[in-house]
Amino acid sequence: MPFFSRFEWLLALRYLRARRQEGFISVIAVFSFLGIMLGVATLIIVMSVMNGFRAELLGRILGLNGHLTIQLESRNSLPDYEFVAEAVGKMPGVVLANPMIEGQVMATANNAAAGVMVRGVRQADLMQESAIAKGVREGSLRDFHGDDAVAIGHRLARKLGLRLGDQITLVSPQNNTTPFGSVPRLVRYRVAAIFDVGMFEYDSAFVYVPFEAAQTYFRLPNAASAVEVRLENPDQARQAARQIMQRLGPQYRIYDWQQANAHFVSALEVERNVMFLILTLIIVVAAFNIISSMIMLVKDKGRDIAILRTMGTSRASIMRIFVIAGASIGVLGTASGFALGLAFSLNIEHIRQFLQSLTGWQLFPAEIYFLSQLPSKVDSTEVVYVVAMGLALSLLATLYPSWRAARLDPVEALRYE
Repeated sequence: MPFFSRFEWLLALRYLRARRQEGFISVIAVFSFLGIMLGVATLIIVMSVMNGFRAELLGRILGLNGHLTIQLESRNSLPDYEFVAEAVGKMPGVVLANPMIEGQVMATANNAAAGVMVRGVRQADLMQESAIAKGVREGSLRDFHGDDAVAIGHRLARKLGLRLGDQITLVSPQNNTTPFGSVPRLVRYRVAAIFDVGMFEYDSAFVYVPFEAAQTYFRLPNAASAVEVRLENPDQARQAARQIMQRLGPQYRIYDWQQANAHFVSALEVERNVMFLILTLIIVVAAFNIISSMIMLVKDKGRDIAILRTMGTSRASIMRIFVIAGASIGVLGTASGFALGLAFSLNIEHIRQFLQSLTGWQLFPAEIYFLSQLPSKVDSTEVVYVVAMGLALSLLATLYPSWRAARLDPVEALRYE
């Protein structure tokens, strides 16, 4: 014999179809259904977008920066960068160890100026930067060599009005001493490549210069600023840092990507957890709506319950009838929310583009959100957790009203009718 009989199913579904005088109960049930559906859908959508933001931003940050940065403890330059790069590059788990030079300067062109980060790298190393190599819009990294070639982001090019082959002037805060006093050091470079990595900060503020040209510009002959290390597994950066420190010695300091972006990673995690907690309250409120609608239904059906009890229907059967009635709202609402949330999450960028074309407003501008597209990453484990939570809260919300219905005294119920 099944746990829920056909008689219990039919009676529960009949109670959910409200008659004219029971319209208010039906309205509460509908709002309960909508509340659970929207709560589950919103939670899936927001968590998917948060996961997408985290994966996209960390992926692009790690794609453009090393997992470890090695510098000397006592100075800002690294004269023995070749020894460090060779020694670290042979260690297990290390993919690349590349020297680099980095500094902040001002870039000018066409009577416009912008603060930029100049990064001096070797041509072969830049071509191995997957984000840069795949994001070249104009030109080619094969032309990234010599004393006057640079690669810039497409947003910086647009801001300064630059095209492929144009000249960009870099103004260094390190002055040149002349008979007429100190003057800023200005060097003109040719735009050899324009890239688009899809991250506003890098597309608008990074300029890549050949390594030897950067040594000359920043006055670091036979030296580098640091050595960047890329690992097979970025999550093991701290263990790798300890091993590298043991090999190189205490005169070096090593920063891992988690330390360099600690505020950013922790802020994303806190925001994600807070959003999950806040949006869970929508489902909790909808569950309370189920409780109120079921209590009103039990009160309205008191005479029916009394008649069923006098006809021999057990208390367990009465309880199951109202459990089915209440749980049906929760199950249908959770299933609808799951379908809606999944469909929205998988097509969120198309929906954003449609809304932008419809309203003319720029939704999620790259200047604020750092990404040119709205990312979404559906985590199946989180979706299962959200659906399970919706079903569990819906089921728990039916227990008290169902217990009240089962405990109803038929004599008392019929007396007051």
